[in-house]
Amino acid sequence: MSLSLDATQLDRYSRHIIMDEIGPEGQAKLLESRVLVVGAGGLGAPVIQYLAAAGVGTIGIVDDDTVERSNLQRQVIHADGDVGTPKVDSAADFISDLNPDITVETHEVRLSKSNAEGIIAGYDLVVDASDNFPTRYLVNDVCRLAGIPVAHGAIYKFEGQVTSLVPEGPCYRCLFPEAPEPGTVPDCATTGVLGVLPGTVGCLQATEAVKLLLDLGEPLVGTMLCYDAMDLSFERVPYQSRVDCPVCGDDPIESIEGIEYSESCAINTESVDSNMSQ
Repeated sequence: MSLSLDATQLDRYSRHIIMDEIGPEGQAKLLESRVLVVGAGGLGAPVIQYLAAAGVGTIGIVDDDTVERSNLQRQVIHADGDVGTPKVDSAADFISDLNPDITVETHEVRLSKSNAEGIIAGYDLVVDASDNFPTRYLVNDVCRLAGIPVAHGAIYKFEGQVTSLVPEGPCYRCLFPEAPEPGTVPDCATTGVLGVLPGTVGCLQATEAVKLLLDLGEPLVGTMLCYDAMDLSFERVPYQSRVDCPVCGDDPIESIEGIEYSESCAINTESVDSNMSQ
């Protein structure tokens, strides 16, 4: 590692440094890492909080929303005084107060087909803390083409899911070839969400992110970890790469050009090939 730790950092990260599995070299690696968090809401809040505390040196945040009072029941990095403030700015202020070591890169936009590749480029890892299927498929596709791992999470009422998507493993489309029909999975504004649930799931995503950055343990590659807060149970659901997956199968796409990230988010490979040849 080219980065040496100063006295303040040796104190701040001492509980990492004394661990044989991390040590000063691992902490220096975290400080040199660049992680993009897509979404600064329920899942993004604990992810941002714990990655910043852990000393991930550069944290990018993508979100086009502003803080609302109804967010505060679960989005713990925002406060009442932040209502009306862009979430990326509120998140950046929180990080600055928590850990001045961290460089924050804010992207006050909605991640889209037109900007995703440019925003994601240059990061070592992406944490998908989004709340909609088009963004999840977009993150999966762009990161798979760029060879960037993803720590993915999702929540619904009392339930959560976490998995890790790495270049050599199955992708999100192997797990869910198509999104559910529009309207069949209501959002939290319609059905509500247990306030502490995203804290649990977001912490698991942050854990996966640190493991992937430091090459520790066994990340949830090819495994969906399902959490039910009602009975505090966890279930591991294995899944495999699909040879017919249009993103990571035997005949993968070469570009997101031609893909429509709406409704089912399915890829018509003939349409993609046609657009690429024009």
